[in-house]
Amino acid sequence: MRWTLKPKPKPETIASLQETLQVDATVAILLAQRGIETYEAAKKFFRPSLKDLHDPFLMKDMDRAVERIEKALFNNENIMVYGDYDVDGTTSVALMSSYLKTKSNQIATYIPDRYGEGYGVSYQGIDFAHDNGFSLIIALDCGIKAIDKVNYAAEKGIDFIICDHHRPGAELPKAVAVLDPKRDDCEYPFKELCGCGVGFKLIQALASKDGKTVEDLTEYLDLVATAIGADIVPIVDENRALAYFGLQVINAQPRPGIKAIIEETKKKELTITDVVFIVAPRINAAGRMKHGNYAVTLLTETDEKQAKIYASEINEFNLDRREADRRITEEALVQIIENKEQDRLTSVVYHESWHKGVIGIVASRLTETYYRPTLVFTKSGDKLAASARSVSGFDVYNALEACSVHIEQFGGHKYAAGLTLKQENYEAFKQAFEDEVTKTIDRNLLIPEIKVDFQMKLKDITPKFHRILKQFAPFGPSNMTPIFMSEDLKDSGYGKCVGEDDKHLRLTATQGREKIVCIGFNLGDKCDLITDKKPFNAVYSIDENHWQGNVSLQLKLRDIR
Repeated sequence: MRWTLKPKPKPETIASLQETLQVDATVAILLAQRGIETYEAAKKFFRPSLKDLHDPFLMKDMDRAVERIEKALFNNENIMVYGDYDVDGTTSVALMSSYLKTKSNQIATYIPDRYGEGYGVSYQGIDFAHDNGFSLIIALDCGIKAIDKVNYAAEKGIDFIICDHHRPGAELPKAVAVLDPKRDDCEYPFKELCGCGVGFKLIQALASKDGKTVEDLTEYLDLVATAIGADIVPIVDENRALAYFGLQVINAQPRPGIKAIIEETKKKELTITDVVFIVAPRINAAGRMKHGNYAVTLLTETDEKQAKIYASEINEFNLDRREADRRITEEALVQIIENKEQDRLTSVVYHESWHKGVIGIVASRLTETYYRPTLVFTKSGDKLAASARSVSGFDVYNALEACSVHIEQFGGHKYAAGLTLKQENYEAFKQAFEDEVTKTIDRNLLIPEIKVDFQMKLKDITPKFHRILKQFAPFGPSNMTPIFMSEDLKDSGYGKCVGEDDKHLRLTATQGREKIVCIGFNLGDKCDLITDKKPFNAVYSIDENHWQGNVSLQLKLRDIR
């Protein structure tokens, strides 16, 4: 791994923050590294407020979207709320449908089948809307490239409102309204909302017409926070405020569906990391293993007893997902080795029997193993479908765009994308993708990087410092958990490997008279570096250890040398 020390901010910036905030240099450095250089910026950071959210009408087409929905509600039209089958999509559909149901009983939801219809707006979904008398479809977390589908709907007398956050193509669909902050002609101040975030801005705009404020909508923020965590969007600006208050709802008064998931896991207080690794995978498992409708049903259920039944069912899907993920990852790793592809700069693997619902997770696992841009393909109807994952700093979307001559359809983000292609184009695409990555990637990006905020002495790791650190949460992209480095540490002499197959490392690090307990997950193979009190350097985050009612600070080791 590469250890990269972040540049130290200007001394005058650190001094100014110290003076205005009355904090020590370490806190001032952490703030400045996150672009927080004034008292006002620090106040917004440490004390997020829903009043700081932007006016939803700054988003292009918001007025048109509100006008069309108000017309539909006034005329008692049938409205279909349509969304993708992943966490962002299903939370978006739950959010929008439950809000609109407070105004009309003519609201229905539709999640496309991952296997029968594929990603995004489908002709099948439009036919269903037409056959059942729907005159308006609100598409969430999808639709920005559904040009032909929106035209098809228009021919059938169905209007579309699109709420998306993916990159648009050269042409936008001819919908009544296209809400997407990434539109070139959209001047909305914050571009990094998730799909559920765009949906929330729409209900914020609708509510404002009824004289309501954003504080009247806090009951929906558990959904928004879940989507923010799952979709790995930057937790800054609006996302920080939405995640901050959404976590409060999750921990104090979550909707019955989310409450039932949390009760299944026996967790007490959830962080955004817990949402990502505990709540989100269960919601996602419905669309991966069965159907996204199960997730929407759970998230919109108001009866706690029924929600527990649905949560238990979804937990079973998640267990199935884990088993499929483990098996396919093993098979994919074998394929890479057997084909002698360890020296390539990309990993591209395919098997027709792999479960389409888990290929994205498998792509992430392979990226963790070989750390290079990765695609995992499976058979999908008469075509091949793939999930793409990238390494930090490399734009896989641009790489796919450069290979588009071989691709039928693709979409996504810088670090995650999906695509389909004809089977006969697989080998040509695989080579073109390797060639494009070889041509454009900085070789340093193929070595995992740990970005270190700054170097610390163990004596500076105090309960007071940790209390301030906790106020930097919620953590995520653009506001990652602070990582520190300490040099010339020694084990107290009792360090050892722990856990199944001795995978983890546990020790007490000493530096002069100071000592602190450390846990290094998956660092068991580095045990020999600490034996016989050999000096070592470490990068770590500062964590709490809860044991038999006692709370103490510990270091969560990320790497040692």
